[in-house]
Amino acid sequence: MEAMRIIMDEHQSLAAIIHAIRHLIGEIGAGRLTPDFKLLSAMVHYLDAYPEKRHPPKEDAYLFAPLKARTHAADAAIARLEAEHGQAEARIKALESALVAYARGTAGGFEGFAQAFDTYAEFYREHMLLEEREVLPRVKQYFTAEDWAAADAGFLADDPMAGARADSAED
Repeated sequence: MEAMRIIMDEHQSLAAIIHAIRHLIGEIGAGRLTPDFKLLSAMVHYLDAYPEKRHPPKEDAYLFAPLKARTHAADAAIARLEAEHGQAEARIKALESALVAYARGTAGGFEGFAQAFDTYAEFYREHMLLEEREVLPRVKQYFTAEDWAAADAGFLADDPMAGARADSAED
């Protein structure tokens, strides 16, 4: 069940970056930190490059599709998640635009970025909870050994933490 371990690791990584951005916004808003737009831009870029572009295709191909072939028990949740995956570009563009406005010094830019980020973070919280509460338990229930083998292979082929895990195993 490497696929399950990887998906949960990826969810934890996403939650960590969201927490870090939320912390930075709080510190900036409180006047304890000067905004580092390069850092904020890099963090938003990470959200686009990994959680938005690389993570959902693995779920769709290696978890959702085989589960739909085995049962209809999670069809509504999967349909919602797949629709949300399809809205990734619009979500990230809203966040990027708000950050650009903030960096340019647009009036209300900080508040706009903070609100855009809160919207993004709340979306992902709900999205991950739906996966973890509705879909993943059914994956565990209905997957065959062949389904797990395919899912494991697919997730292992694109595991961003593989090197980090190997490095920590050697320590």
